[in-house]
Formats: sequence, structure tokens, C-alpha cells
Amino acid sequence: MRPFPLMLFAAGFGTRMRELTATRPKPLVPVLGETLLDRALNLAEDAACAPVVVNVHYLGGQIIDHLAGRPGVQISDERAAILDTGGGLRAALPMLGPGPVMTLNPDAVWRGPNPLSLLAKAWEGDRMDALLLVKDRAQVRGRSGKADFRLDAEGRITRAVDETGSLYLGAQILRTDTLSAMTEPVFSLNRLWNRMIAEGRAYALPYAGDWCDVGSPEGLAEAEAMLREGG
Repeated sequence: MRPFPLMLFAAGFGTRMRELTATRPKPLVPVLGETLLDRALNLAEDAACAPVVVNVHYLGGQIIDHLAGRPGVQISDERAAILDTGGGLRAALPMLGPGPVMTLNPDAVWRGPNPLSLLAKAWEGDRMDALLLVKDRAQVRGRSGKADFRLDAEGRITRAVDETGSLYLGAQILRTDTLSAMTEPVFSLNRLWNRMIAEGRAYALPYAGDWCDVGSPEGLAEAEAMLREGG
């Protein structure tokens, strides 16, 4: 199994974290003494991802300084203009290289198998353009609202319309071939997902471990409680 390149999305404003991100970017918020970004990078190292690219925008200098002593991590600098997930991934492609890439949102905490390793083992490039890690909406922590996707018997996804279904956990493998066809500088990866869903080539892998969104102070407290439960 070859290593996958990994894009870590660390450019967001983290406004739902309120005072916790007034003077620092959300990826540098600590969870039980370890920053969200370092937790994500540890997952990447354990899954042998290479290269690893981190994009930055809001208070991006702090992230650049934080990563200065971490070998093998490259910076995609979006401090001039934030590009959203699609534009950000396209801007980082010269560093990530051709072929499918992994992406990971660092604003979550995992307890269980390494999500990146699971994706790498389940990837079937002959029939997949995207493989998203998901969990049943009723079993996730730190997040409310409707589900993202529904899965058929073979794991293909369609969009959910209510709270019934699965939530995207912020980890995936994605083909990037069609990114060059996007003319806008700023766009979401939802554009690619919609095309891949329509073509029947977007799949999901259910995650059996625990996961908690760290998008708010309440989510942070729930994530720390989840980790303490696991010792």
C-alpha cells in the first residue's frame, strides 16, 4: 500500500469557538494539552502520509511558527485570500503531486482506529473517485443538525435530506483530476462531490470508533470528556 499525500485544512476562522479563537487559530486550540493540529499530524505520521501540506489563512503566522520544527510538513499560504476547500486544495496540488490525495479537517478528535489508515486500506481507485469517512448521525458527538449522506448497500453515497443518515467526519480520499476545470478561485469541494455522486463514483466508509467535532467550546468539552472515557 503506497503512502497517500495529505492536505490538512487549517485556514478557517473558527468563529464558533468564540473567545478561544480571538487570538489564536482554531488548529492551535489544545485538547487535553495537545493542539488539534498536532493530533491531526500524529494521525498523518502514523498512517505514513507523504507529503503533508497544511494551508493557512486566519492568524496563519502562528501556525507557520508552530510547524517550524516539524519536518516533512509544507505550508500552502492563503493569508492573502482564503480559497475554501476546493480552491485551497487546488492551490496546494503542486506540493501534493498528481493522483488521489487524502484530506483531513483537524477540528475533530478521534478515539479508535486511525481514520487515514482505514481510508487507505479501503480505497479502490478503479471504481472510486471519492471515499469519505462517515458515521451514523445519531452516534456523533459535538454536532447537531441534519445528516450529510445516505449510503446504499455498496457504499455509494447520495445527499441526505434530513437527520436520517450519516455525517461526514472530515477525512477522505479524493481524485483531483477535475479541479483544474473549475474557473472560480474560491469554491467548495461540494462541487466535486456533487459531480462524483451523479456519476456513481462517490463512496463512504463508516467509522466504528468514536469521533467528536471540536467546533465550539461545548464541543471541546465533549471531546475532552470522550478522551477521558477512553483513559
